[in-house]
Parts: sequence; C-alpha cells; structure tokens
Amino acid sequence: MNEIPKIDTANARPANIDSAEWETRVDLAACYRLVDLYGMTDLHLNHISARVPGSEEHFLINPFGMMYEEITASSLIKVDLEGKIISNSNADYGINLAGYVIHSAIHGARPDVGCVLHTHTNAGMAVSVLKCGLLPLTQTAMRWGKVAYHDFEGVAVEIDERQRLVDDLGDCEVMILRNHGLLSVGQTIGQAFNSIYRLERACETQLLAMACNSEMNMPPAAIIAKSNAQLTVMPSPDAKGKKRPHGSLEWPALKRMLDRRDPSYKT
Repeated sequence: MNEIPKIDTANARPANIDSAEWETRVDLAACYRLVDLYGMTDLHLNHISARVPGSEEHFLINPFGMMYEEITASSLIKVDLEGKIISNSNADYGINLAGYVIHSAIHGARPDVGCVLHTHTNAGMAVSVLKCGLLPLTQTAMRWGKVAYHDFEGVAVEIDERQRLVDDLGDCEVMILRNHGLLSVGQTIGQAFNSIYRLERACETQLLAMACNSEMNMPPAAIIAKSNAQLTVMPSPDAKGKKRPHGSLEWPALKRMLDRRDPSYKT
C-alpha cells in the first residue's frame, strides 16, 4: 500500500482569508471529496456551494473544470449574488453559469441555508422522470416530511428561473429537479451532505424495488407521518440529551476518514 504523502495542512490558510472563512472552505472541499468518494459525481459538472460566514452576499463554489477529487480549500471561488467573482486563486478557471443561477437563487432567498448541493446521479435522474416522484417506501425515504419538485425548463442558465426555483423549494431540505437531478440544502455543509446521501439511497432503493415488478408494500399514511416526525432530527441525542440535527454526528468522522485517505483537501 502506498503511503499518503505528508502534507502541511496546519499552515495552509492564506493570510488574506480569515479563520471562519477558511474553516468553511475546508468543510466545502471535504464535501466535494466525499461526493466523489461516494460516486455521486458527473465528471466536472454539478456544484456545491457554501455561504461565506458573516456575509449575506458572498458564497463559495467550485472552479468549473476541476474534478471533485482535485478541489482544495484554497481553489474554491468566492462569488457574490450578482455573479461577480470576488476572489479566485487560479485564473484558468471560472464558475459554471448554471451553478451560479441555482445557488445564487437559493442563497439569496434562504438566509437559513449555509450549503446547497446539486447532483446528477443515475438514480436521482431516473426518479426525477417518474411522475410518482420519490415514494415513502423505506425508512430512509421517510426522512423528509416534504420533498419539493421543480419542473424542467432547460439548462438552468436563465436568470428569471431563479424565482421559480426558490418558490418551488419553499422551506424544504431537498428538491427533485424534474428530468434533471437532485438538490439538497442545509444550515451546515454536513447537513446538506447527509441529505443528499440519504436522498440518493432512497432513490436507489426505490428503483430496485420497482425493478422487481412485484406488488410493493406501502406503509399506512399514519405510519409515514409518524416516521417523518421521528426523523426530523437524529433519533439519538447527545450526551446532554440535546437533539442533534442530521449530519452533525458523522461529519467529523467523515473528515477524519478523508484525513486518513488524503488530507490535501485542507490546502
């Protein structure tokens, strides 16, 4: 087994980036690496964004053209809600226009959202074309009381689609973009990753069940509603009995796993 090269991550933060923004950059770069690790990428396409701490106008997004496994904290591009690039460490890369349209819409309309994550997985795209959408067939699919849907309007490069995107998203955590893919949002990057991971698995298992061409067991509506309520937060509280939001428990562990594999995302 090849040894992971030693990387100086402790002194990686550039002097012009404050510690709060750098921490967000590190978490966002970790999220890109995890989406790649779990097979949810579409080559260099798609996008994950994070709001810059303390800012209502600025968010971070990937350099368009870099693979997710290449992305690091310092390579992320800072952009404002009007599409102006505020900082970019590599002039060879810009941002994806569709990424700007989708992410600026949500960050501008939802101050509670710290991270927006969009994918084109096979399972997500397949469920996006089904008229029934995501069905509450499994406990994983019952994670959300509401799933939003947005009709396909073509590639999301037209500014006027932003209002329809946020209207359809409402206050939901996840949205299925019809004939397109999946989207999740979260107060934190860990929450958004947890939701997209669970949504992907829910789509996969639904397709597997439907492929069996056999009658499916749909739980009673009352049980589905009960499960939605139970799964609003993690069922296991912390040591002080406080309920934890989804994504908060596993996020540090996921980053430790990345550190063991390749800590270069922190640079």
